[in-house]
Amino acid sequence: MKNSIRSVLGFLGWLALCFAAATTGMIFPTGEWYAQLQKPTWNPPNQIFPIMWTLLYLLMAFAAWRVWKIHGFQKARLALTLFLIQLALNTLWTPLFFGYHHMGLAFIDIVLMIIAVAVTIVSFKPKDKIAAFMLIPYLAWISFASVLNWTLWRLNQ
Repeated sequence: MKNSIRSVLGFLGWLALCFAAATTGMIFPTGEWYAQLQKPTWNPPNQIFPIMWTLLYLLMAFAAWRVWKIHGFQKARLALTLFLIQLALNTLWTPLFFGYHHMGLAFIDIVLMIIAVAVTIVSFKPKDKIAAFMLIPYLAWISFASVLNWTLWRLNQ
């Protein structure tokens, strides 16, 4: 019983951590600035973003929790630290792009995020293949987002 309570609390902790990163979207909403940007024809509708990010943050939390649950933080220190680094880069992107309108810095951040997520996937794989697999949709989405970031930056200089 004690282990199941620890497991549930651990999952809630990883979930809270991932969704804390999402709060930057409430602090720095898209707003009028974003609405007035020139956008490519393939720009997704705004309502897609919160749906996608909710699913991705759930997958991210579940993946980190699995690695933590199976190995603990000490035995998975590198993998979970890499996860936290990519999460910090994720948290930084929204203020850079939507808050301060620094599309170039946001692009650098998202490229670093792609690298950090890819390295996290590689580090998760020997710990738990399912956890590694769960981060692939996130990597795909931020890869797409990086192309969108670049395109918006170029269209709106």
